[in-house]
Formats: sequence, structure tokens, C-alpha cells
Amino acid sequence: MLPWELLDTATTPDGEGALTLNRRGDEYAIRIDGRELMSSRLHGSEESLAELGCAAVGKSACRVLVGGLGMGFTLAACNQVLNDQAHIEVAELLPAVVSWNHGELGLLAGYPLNDPRVTVHAIDVRGMIEAAEGLYDVILLDVDNGPEGLTQKSNSWLYRPKGLRRCHQALTPHGVLAVWSVHPDDAFAVRLEAQGFEVSTHRVGARGGRRGTQHTIWIARR
Repeated sequence: MLPWELLDTATTPDGEGALTLNRRGDEYAIRIDGRELMSSRLHGSEESLAELGCAAVGKSACRVLVGGLGMGFTLAACNQVLNDQAHIEVAELLPAVVSWNHGELGLLAGYPLNDPRVTVHAIDVRGMIEAAEGLYDVILLDVDNGPEGLTQKSNSWLYRPKGLRRCHQALTPHGVLAVWSVHPDDAFAVRLEAQGFEVSTHRVGARGGRRGTQHTIWIARR
């Protein structure tokens, strides 16, 4: 078996962790302090996040906020689903992740950052949500491993009542918040409902379809 090759390292914004880009043959992985955060082998659920979130709005021309660029698979799915009038904003706090997607990672998802409908903001998605009022038709959140968090402590705000309330306010009437997670979490669905969302929980295949490893996506309608 081929060994893993370390391609690059970045420090998380809170200064408490090391994010690394790794390659083994044609496979890529992003890790934090040695723990795998995402892999190019398993990206079906990231695509499902965009597909389910955008489909739930019921229209193709809309304004979408993607929280967390990752390896670009969620953004690529948005580009595929939405029409030419859509405007897609990406909030990615780590400049290294944006750089990786312009470079070696870009080929994996078809260089979705090059789409003219896409605007990238080097900012915490929290700041964009707090600044928005009835602005977005869809907010897609994949900034961590789910409500339990992993990358940095500040991400927990997004999954707590105050953050969910701000997400609700940032959406247009009948807008949709879609949240990705490695694991199911019944308490999180309850928190969403407490902030006025109508919630459905979806278990989707990490590789696409419903077989094998599964991840969780919540679709929360305003």
C-alpha cells in the first residue's frame, strides 16, 4: 500500500490545531491533528447536502450561502443544480483551504471556484450569517463534523440556539437551512424546531446512495 504524503499544513484560526492536506495515490485527505476530517473517497453526502438543500427551496434561481468549502464537492453540486441566475457565496475561514481548492484539490470536483456565479469570502460563516437579514434562500452548513464540533470551539455557536436563531433570520421566507453531520443527533433536531424550523432528517450514503457508511443531513425550513 502506498504511504500517505504530507502536502501542506495550516494552523486553525484559533491557533489550537494543525490542519493538513495529505495524498496517497489518487486519494486526498484533510486532517486535523491527525484525525481525518474529510476524504476524497467519501463525498457523496457532501453532494447530497447541496442537492437536498437546493431542491427543498423549489426554485433554481436563488441566493445560496455555503458555509465551509472543504474539498469543493458541495459547491460543485450547487453549481450543477442551480441555474445561471443563481448567486453562490462561499464562506471559508482558512485561506489554505481556498488555495488547495484552486490548486491540487480543484481537479477532484471540477474546479467549482472558477464558476462565475461563485464568490468566495475569507471569513467565518458566522459573520456572514450575523450580517444577513432575510437574504439567503438556502444556507448550507458543513463547517465541522456536525453539532459536536471538531475543528475549532467557535463553530459550536452555529449549532446552538443563538446561532440557529440567526440562521432563521438570515433566510428569506420559506428559506432552507441544510446542515451536514457525520452522526445523527436527535437533540439537534429539537433545537432546530425550537427556533421555528420545520425539520426533516435524512440519512445519506457517504459515497452516494443509501448503502455503506451513512451521514446525516437536516433540512430545516423557515
